[in-house]
Amino acid sequence: MRIVTTEQMIKLEKQAEILGVSHNQLMGRAGGKIAEHIRALCASKRYIAEKASIVFLAGSGNNGGDCFAAASLLAAEGYCCTVINLIREPSTELSREYFGKLPKNVKIIKGFRSENASDDTSFDFTSLREAVISADILIDGVFGTGFRNNLSNDIMEIFSIESNAYRLAVDIPSGGNASTGTVSPCTFMADETICLGCLKFGMTQYPLRKHCGKITVADIGIPPQAFDCLNGERRYCRLDRDELAGFPKKRDEASHKGSFGTVLIICGSSSMRGAAAFAALGALRSGVGLVKIASVGKCIDTVSILAPEATYIEIDSDNDGFMVFNSATSEKLLKAMEKSTAVVIGSGMGVTENTLEILRFVLTNTNCPVIIDADGINCIACDIEILMNRKSEVILTPHAGEMARLMNVTASTVNENRADIAEAFAEKYGVTVVLKGAGTVISDNSRTAANHTGNSGMSRGGSGDILAGITAAISAQGFSPYEAACAGAYLHGLAGDAAALRYGQEAMLPRDIIDCLSDAFGSLKTGTRAEFRI
Repeated sequence: MRIVTTEQMIKLEKQAEILGVSHNQLMGRAGGKIAEHIRALCASKRYIAEKASIVFLAGSGNNGGDCFAAASLLAAEGYCCTVINLIREPSTELSREYFGKLPKNVKIIKGFRSENASDDTSFDFTSLREAVISADILIDGVFGTGFRNNLSNDIMEIFSIESNAYRLAVDIPSGGNASTGTVSPCTFMADETICLGCLKFGMTQYPLRKHCGKITVADIGIPPQAFDCLNGERRYCRLDRDELAGFPKKRDEASHKGSFGTVLIICGSSSMRGAAAFAALGALRSGVGLVKIASVGKCIDTVSILAPEATYIEIDSDNDGFMVFNSATSEKLLKAMEKSTAVVIGSGMGVTENTLEILRFVLTNTNCPVIIDADGINCIACDIEILMNRKSEVILTPHAGEMARLMNVTASTVNENRADIAEAFAEKYGVTVVLKGAGTVISDNSRTAANHTGNSGMSRGGSGDILAGITAAISAQGFSPYEAACAGAYLHGLAGDAAALRYGQEAMLPRDIIDCLSDAFGSLKTGTRAEFRI
């Protein structure tokens, strides 16, 4: 699904006007879509129009104008509508126009204090509170996608009023940042958000995603050709089945193991054997023809039992059980890389002078894509020149903490600016970044995707190793780094959702994600919307 930034949405609306669709028409259509949605809600809940209480919390800008447009349509049909102006009187030309068109049977409540009048008697909080409490459907149209601040104390108090109403947000829950996905305290918590025109990127990220509830995107009449004005800009999408065209590839009946690529996995140590096992099993379950694992002897002893389908390359170890870089290591790796179509390095490898040199050797001596995870990323954080002097295409799969080390910032800074951080690093170093977490962000130098599959049951050690293996397997089969990263994140989350259905989020383990990859592939092949809902 194509999604946009706040700035891109503004450009689309301006381009729509150039193409003959005015802002007035867009607001009228937005009001029509909101009204249509509310009618359907009333019907589903068997509300009688004249008795159902529909309360609009309206801002002074064009979000408020959308509410006024919807209220006018509903009130004309006999619905019982109340409009509460929460910021000030309508302040834009369009919002004033649509406010002036409200029928007389719409009840209007002043929900803001006059300037310099803290004892303003026209601000009737009692009536406002009663309206919110008695509402059957409560619509939030206070702030739009340009909101970047914290909510005022009055707005926070109003949003905190307890009500049994169905809560519907217009375009975005007020208090949310449409660019980053961060929220102000007491941001409107919606049961559903009706997003106008296009989904905004911040709504794919947490915590804002949680405040949106169910998301419905409403077509308000922006001409398809308006999107031409965004040509040359970064393209954004929310991953779904349509975005994964061509994956998985059709398997020819005359194919053999060499037809589906070879993944070399350079992972693990004596004390972190599971990481290599998870990466190997993730790759093996994701369609690759051959998997080779290079690791220390103790790790191979364990992994070979769990994944007998793989082949193994033993690397000398130091006294602490980590891989050693010497002439024998370089010879073995060079020979293996010559026959590989993708390499995974880092999971459970440890950060030592030897593992830094192994990573450096791999990046300067292989021509196939390299997926760098976990300790491989930590090695780069120790010496960014490792990444600069490479021959191969690279996919990095950091979580927020690892990304913070790469960028020399705090993890909270990363989480508050996930897209900006991933995009900046991808552009600077010419790599593909998979910034893991709820709403995983995938960025290369011109595109950004947000993944929505997956669940909190996947928040366990080992899940990321599986993702690295899956991504490498897809890359080894001929997909570009960005395509492999997107397909890997989506498939990984889809398998996690299937595991959660089978075992529950509390009880599921990373190994269950591997076992459920077959369910995920089955869902992809149906050609329908591929989601396991929990």
